[in-house]
Amino acid sequence: MAEFASIQLPSVESAMALAGVQENNLKILSEQTGATVVLRGQELLISGTPNQVLFCSQLVQSLETLWRTGRSIARVDILTARQAFDTDRQEELVALRQDVLARTRRGESIRAKTFQQWQYIQAVRTHDLTFGIGPAGTGKTFLAAVLAVHALLANQYERLILTRPAVEAGEKLGFLPGDLQQKVDPYLRPLYDALYEFIDPEKIPNLMERGVIEVAPIAYMRGRTLNNAFVILDEAQNTTPAQMKMILTRLGFRSRMVVTGDLTQTDLPSHQSSGLSTARAVLQNVEGVAFCHLSSADVVRHPLVQRIVAAYEAQEL
Repeated sequence: MAEFASIQLPSVESAMALAGVQENNLKILSEQTGATVVLRGQELLISGTPNQVLFCSQLVQSLETLWRTGRSIARVDILTARQAFDTDRQEELVALRQDVLARTRRGESIRAKTFQQWQYIQAVRTHDLTFGIGPAGTGKTFLAAVLAVHALLANQYERLILTRPAVEAGEKLGFLPGDLQQKVDPYLRPLYDALYEFIDPEKIPNLMERGVIEVAPIAYMRGRTLNNAFVILDEAQNTTPAQMKMILTRLGFRSRMVVTGDLTQTDLPSHQSSGLSTARAVLQNVEGVAFCHLSSADVVRHPLVQRIVAAYEAQEL
């Protein structure tokens, strides 16, 4: 016998936030619980077996901190809430939602979306060297940049250094126009995008001129000691083992380094080992080094990206 439940939402904004674009969130809630979920104005109607209705109601209530304030709710938010119930981590979910990493220039709060992202953030906060390994869209680089910019603005570090190997499939720097910095800039665009979320774009050139923010290819790091700096090495799967060892040994006093990469998207020649893969094998048990592995479940871009990553992961098994 079917059972029914009703949840009265406090405002039109909260109803829109819970329902999502084209009511996609209601479809996801139904998929995850088996219940039928319908929105009538500001009233959410849930029907199904007693267990389905109870579980769906609990899932909706666990999202209250998001929909009550009209904050956008994504598929990953619902799946993380579901994971919290499955693994009895509701208290940890509350802590995750309350942990604001920073606020953008538009006033938006940046938080972890998944438990793995949160563990990654905690590792960066507590380790001088953290590796974030996972597919595209999992927030590896963006979250590292958020923490780095926040630390820089709080005067915890004197410099923010963003670097990556200038390697892309089928492309050579020599064919790109301009001087070396102009040649390298396109490769570092994802890092710039993260900076623009928190620092006025007009101020960034001045910070770069003063050396407070440095964006450079990995070759520029040779022979240096990076003291009192927050260093991010992006696209680390495209480093050679020698390059990886070189950059890791640049770490100086009062500095922190985050290395991000996706081992499934290496652009090195087929005969060349990845420095990221080698570092994982060599440093796995070294004290003070953290390795965080993210997966397709942590993808926070368009839902289709998550399905694409999952399909490729299945093909590689």
